[in-house]
Amino acid sequence: MNTDSLKQILTLRYDTTLDTTLPKLGWKDFFKKNDVQEDDFSIIENSIKDSISEYLNNAGDTTISLSSGIDSTLVGTILGKNFPDVKVNSLSLTFSNSFDESPAAKKIADELNFNHHVVHIENFLEEIPKAISIVEKPFWDLHWYYIVKEATKYSCNFLSGDGGDELFGGYVFRYKKYLSLVSEKSSTLEKIKAYLACHERDWIEEQELIFSEKTSFKWREIYSILEKFFNNELELLDQVFLADYNGKLSYNMTPIYKKIHENFNLSYNAPILNKDLLNFSSHLDYKEKYDLRTNQGKIPLTRLCEKYGMNNFISKEKKGFSIDTKNLWEDYGKKICEYFLTDARTIRDGWIRNDWIKRSISRDDLDYRDVNKFLGLLALEIWYRLFITKEMSPNEKLNF
Repeated sequence: MNTDSLKQILTLRYDTTLDTTLPKLGWKDFFKKNDVQEDDFSIIENSIKDSISEYLNNAGDTTISLSSGIDSTLVGTILGKNFPDVKVNSLSLTFSNSFDESPAAKKIADELNFNHHVVHIENFLEEIPKAISIVEKPFWDLHWYYIVKEATKYSCNFLSGDGGDELFGGYVFRYKKYLSLVSEKSSTLEKIKAYLACHERDWIEEQELIFSEKTSFKWREIYSILEKFFNNELELLDQVFLADYNGKLSYNMTPIYKKIHENFNLSYNAPILNKDLLNFSSHLDYKEKYDLRTNQGKIPLTRLCEKYGMNNFISKEKKGFSIDTKNLWEDYGKKICEYFLTDARTIRDGWIRNDWIKRSISRDDLDYRDVNKFLGLLALEIWYRLFITKEMSPNEKLNF
């Protein structure tokens, strides 16, 4: 048991002990370059187009994940409009009692002449033992497993719009809150705490009560991970962008997706995350990505969608393939967590404390933070039974 890994996953929902395929970027990589013009967004379009072209030369026909958001719409549009001879299957996920983007995604696919498929996942937790066995870490939000599993039915090649939020300022619901909590006079620690407050669904107020003395959780360890992102000469939002790049993108999505792609023998490309665009986007002024007055993010990507006449197809509210975890809890999660956590091996062996679990699991007023924490503890327990006690099969279905 790597306790550093455990504490990070259950607090930040990423793990800096993992290997990432993305280049390491520090605060000096996020300085604005004088030679970048405010309206010179053709660089982005050409970079995405070149990345797709290079990939298709080695791949051919492909599948693409398609929500109704800006990132996947832009990548899909550049693919469909510039490479019309390529056969493209597009894919959307829907979840029980959750926001459904598939009708909007279907309209985008029809506009681009893609063969669109919608996969409905009734019980998101049903195959989590299999997904965790593949990624070999106790993460619960493994929707990518279902996407890739379905994508392999149509092609061994796969494209996505991953990276747009982190590179071009897509988490607008966090930026406005963050700026309301800090100022240029704020200390490094104050900025770190404000940043964590904007990720409140990753941890709970009683976070210390989750871990045992054996695990030895201390908030200062979490703060130390984030310190270098907020103790530098960057503007406030550029510090946030730096932290976001070095957070879930680098140490959750990238290594997890790589494991899943390799398991299914899938060739994968995320054109927005190509090397040239990483360099270009990190040196853009934050005002060229995010407009505080209108609370609009991803300004360059939005303009490109407008150029292609696709802006009316895009959902106004950021959702992605999102699961309503409170509804998931009511439908399946509570029963599954009661089964696994009532006699949890992680509690029995002294890694996790039982107090908060016992006190909270039967409450009727759990909020999203509480539910997400239970899902995190469930993932840890399943991982523990798969890799430590070895009493569980990856093929076991959680369909009770």
